[in-house]
Amino acid sequence: AMLRLRLLTWDVKDTLLRLRQPVGHSYAAEARAHGLQVQPEALGRSFREVYGAQSRRFPNYGRGQGLSSRQWWLDVVKQSFRLSGVQDEAALTKLAEKLYHDYCSPHNWELLPGAAETLSRCRQLGFRMGVVSNFDSRLEAILSQCSLRHHFEFVLTSEAAGFAKPDGRIFEQALRLGGVRPEQAAHIGDDYSRDYRAAQAVGMHSFLLQAAGQGQGPEVPPEHILPTLSHLLARIEK
Repeated sequence: AMLRLRLLTWDVKDTLLRLRQPVGHSYAAEARAHGLQVQPEALGRSFREVYGAQSRRFPNYGRGQGLSSRQWWLDVVKQSFRLSGVQDEAALTKLAEKLYHDYCSPHNWELLPGAAETLSRCRQLGFRMGVVSNFDSRLEAILSQCSLRHHFEFVLTSEAAGFAKPDGRIFEQALRLGGVRPEQAAHIGDDYSRDYRAAQAVGMHSFLLQAAGQGQGPEVPPEHILPTLSHLLARIEK
């Protein structure tokens, strides 16, 4: 069946870009540069705990609760180090500022296999393209630094939208930005509920990037599953 798609929207983290190394390792390396010894695994555990708590207390980077995303992240970084035993507040402030900026730079991110080629081909085929990502305002800079920004007409972050996936309102904003009806659009992402189901719920088509052996979770029709990004073209070029 011909899908007649005009717009493709893309998740970013773990769909187009992924972290080169776990957060705990990046944080520990930065601490070492400041003369502090912290175990990467301990930092990783602290980070996951703190990030989870902060996300519950101040969803979507504190948007609507008077917190800037920058402050939201500085608090997460400092608290992760405190929980891992670092007490020096002056060092914490320096570390937090440095890490906040470092995550804008390409040395912390790498492209997933097939990402650049697939995006280029989709543009050549005449699709309109946009990003729909639960991310803060640094995403534009990250995409530019990783040479991906030029593929997209718009970059819609949850911070800018005021809503985070799976809230359908972020997808509705994307459809307005793309100037298309839901059935003319498809979303590509790696998360079953936030990407695949959420886009379907507003009437969009949807593809789930799912590495082999990730068989857990609800049934997704095989024609909606992308073992790699390069599989997308066969699904939409019909």
